Amino acid sequence: MTSTNFPLLDPPRNIEEIAAVEQTIVFDTFTAETAWELGNALRARLLDFPTAAVINISLANNNQLLFHAVTHSGTQPDNDIWVARKRKTVLRWGNSTWFMHNKLQGDEAKFAAKYMLGETACQYAIHGGGVPVRVKGVEGIVGVIVVSGLKQEWDHQVIVETVQKYLKAQGQRS
Repeated sequence: MTSTNFPLLDPPRNIEEIAAVEQTIVFDTFTAETAWELGNALRARLLDFPTAAVINISLANNNQLLFHAVTHSGTQPDNDIWVARKRKTVLRWGNSTWFMHNKLQGDEAKFAAKYMLGETACQYAIHGGGVPVRVKGVEGIVGVIVVSGLKQEWDHQVIVETVQKYLKAQGQRS
């Protein structure tokens, strides 16, 4: 499915290609104002989809929530659980959840075994929709952008495309 007004490209499934795309979405700065503008841009874009989704943008170092919104009625508490799981995956591995999904072919058991997660495996999600926020000149990730509610590849791609458009409008690289 693609939105009538804003069709989404199919995200790559090759981890080298995913990593290359992620390396292009680097902010010059990232503030609460950036999160507000980006969150609203994501919400506006997602309004074209009939499925309700949650948007969450938070800082990495202290879990400070900068933006949280839904697109339509119909989200469930489960969406917020998915947000937390995707966020935790991005923070631990420093890659998008889509990257982790494709790296492990979506195999949850393989994921849990590879990283020796044991009973904590349920705290993480390798489903698309969690993307790291990187800032030029800063080591590591500064924050996490999460979308939950669509198909996982759309959760991921709507973030990537919206961030790319935002960076371009700001005159930043992308």
